[in-house]
Amino acid sequence: MFTQQLINGITVGGIYALIALGYSMVYGILRIVNFAHGDIFMMGTFLGLFFTQSLGMQFYIAFPLSAAATAFIGIFVEKIAYRPIRIADKLAVLISALGVSIFLQNLAQIIWGTETHAFKSGIEVSTFKFGGLILSNIQLIVIFLSCVLMMGLYFVVNKTKIGVAMRATSHNLNSAKLIGINTDRIISFTFGIGSALACIAGLLVGIYYDAVFPIMGYSYGLKAFAAAILGGIGSIPGAMVGGFVIGIVETFGAAYISAGYRDAFAFGILIIVLIFRPSGILGKKLVEKV
Repeated sequence: MFTQQLINGITVGGIYALIALGYSMVYGILRIVNFAHGDIFMMGTFLGLFFTQSLGMQFYIAFPLSAAATAFIGIFVEKIAYRPIRIADKLAVLISALGVSIFLQNLAQIIWGTETHAFKSGIEVSTFKFGGLILSNIQLIVIFLSCVLMMGLYFVVNKTKIGVAMRATSHNLNSAKLIGINTDRIISFTFGIGSALACIAGLLVGIYYDAVFPIMGYSYGLKAFAAAILGGIGSIPGAMVGGFVIGIVETFGAAYISAGYRDAFAFGILIIVLIFRPSGILGKKLVEKV
């Protein structure tokens, strides 16, 4: 029972971690919270639904197309909703983010309706039994793909030229401009890659639960944001750790105590950790200079 729930928690946690990475990367560079990120995740999921069911594409073709299209949405949102007010008051950025979130949610309801849709990926479900442990091929796909993407992102950020530029921009935006880095391009890239990862997380939700709905961005986005804070917002490894912790805690809480308090367990652990470590599990304390 324990091992089974641990696997279930890791599966869900991998999805939360992929979404949380978008929050952390944007915050790490611009020091703003992209509250529209959850609905970008939802739009990516429905784009996958559109490509597979409306256009009849194979899932392995729809998968990268959906991620690319969602990356474009993320870049477009950054250009029209954040870039013009980047130096404005943080409250203005927050209102703009909430406006984009409401717009995307209503747009999805206009196009696809308000009901829950079955997500037929075409992947035949099979299960493997190891003693009392039951593991499905869908879980293996979710866990494997989540881990590969997170390791890939970590490699890009730490071992590539564009990753160096991202880290320089995150450290000091104005100094990065002075040494010749095109910070606008780096910020757009950050929004794009974060949105693509959120889309992939949404597609994994679709194949795991076989159901998607237009307001799913709120619940998943909120938990992913909690995961980013728990791990230390602005930290990529922190977002990964926070996602897995939230997924495991809520799964164990639902299994051993009550499924009705699933969300309470996730946010409860967030509150407890932040009481003792306000910067998050892997977050760094920032020293304000005056």
